[in-house]
Amino acid sequence: MTDRPTDPNRTDTGRTTWRRVLGATAGAVVLFAGGAWLYNAGIFGPLLQPAAQRIDTGAERAAQNAEARRAWLEARQAKTADPAAATPSWPTDAEGYFVPNRVEDAPDTPFGDSVRRGHELFTNTQTAAADYVGNGLNCVNCHLGAGTKPHAAPMYAAAGEYPAFRGKNQRINTMEDRVHGCFTYSMNAQSSANGGPPEAGHQIYKDIESYFYFLAEGAPLEGNLPGRSYPVPPKPEDGWDVAAGETVYEENCAVCHGTDGEGRQDINGRWIFPALWGDNSFNWGAGMHRVNTAAGFIKANMPLGHGYSLTDEEAWDVAAFVNSHERPPDPRQIRDGLSVAETDARFHQHQSLYGEVIRGDLLGDNVLGSPEEQPPRVPRVSRQEAAAE
Repeated sequence: MTDRPTDPNRTDTGRTTWRRVLGATAGAVVLFAGGAWLYNAGIFGPLLQPAAQRIDTGAERAAQNAEARRAWLEARQAKTADPAAATPSWPTDAEGYFVPNRVEDAPDTPFGDSVRRGHELFTNTQTAAADYVGNGLNCVNCHLGAGTKPHAAPMYAAAGEYPAFRGKNQRINTMEDRVHGCFTYSMNAQSSANGGPPEAGHQIYKDIESYFYFLAEGAPLEGNLPGRSYPVPPKPEDGWDVAAGETVYEENCAVCHGTDGEGRQDINGRWIFPALWGDNSFNWGAGMHRVNTAAGFIKANMPLGHGYSLTDEEAWDVAAFVNSHERPPDPRQIRDGLSVAETDARFHQHQSLYGEVIRGDLLGDNVLGSPEEQPPRVPRVSRQEAAAE
């Protein structure tokens, strides 16, 4: 038996090397294809601009906003020194929106420390207030830009609007009451380690309120600032369309929020993109479960970085699709021992799908239902079906 010539590609070392080359090539192809798909979906488009262009644009905007606040501060100081001086108007950016304080400029005082803690609570609620969060959300998920982005419910606009009467609980609410409600509904605190929101007077409320107050320095007390809340687009004449919304979701939202609305986490379990339904999302008492509220947020802010890119109809449809899925129960239903129908009649007489049966699921019971348990209020034909008739 004669020895065969040595072929480097057939030795163990050669095979291993060859496999590594093939694996790296395949990985590169997958990454390239995935990157191209994300780019075409518009997710990374802004990030792929020339670096200098990105930096210059952001630096220019920051410089303009810093100048607006500096000019306002000087005018306020002049008014303090001379009551006859002109009363300064509030600082605005080039588009006419209020320019809030930057957390980096908080003073080196106990108040400044509270502001910085409030900022951390607001942007990293999962960690800073872990004992009181029962899902996968942070405050900043609904209040973008750390609560400073116009048309994303900025907190500088809310700071001057409380105390105020709220129809939700039929009484005057302080800002602490309002934040307590956010923990109860948006953060689903009932499922947290504490079993509920922070108790009245907790330092968490003081720090969050300090942060809001600092952001709003110079804002008018009468409220109703440009860019406050979410700008709800006109409702389509034939209402919303859950089936059409599913298509919008698949094309624009699933890449970040997951095909099943479960959100995205990093390898350490830290939430990168929030869950839009299911156990890790807001519960049935949160304001975002209202289709009109979600439509406003989506229209102005989604897909992330591409606000106002969806049509009004698409915003309403995808808001209805997102809110046509089960989520944690309304805590008022549990508290008062109510059925879905009773909870619906008492607390959900607004634009929502609570109490409807969608895909065989009675929304609000937090378990799979059947159509005969409670029929849909208004059977609806999709726009595509209506157009085909």
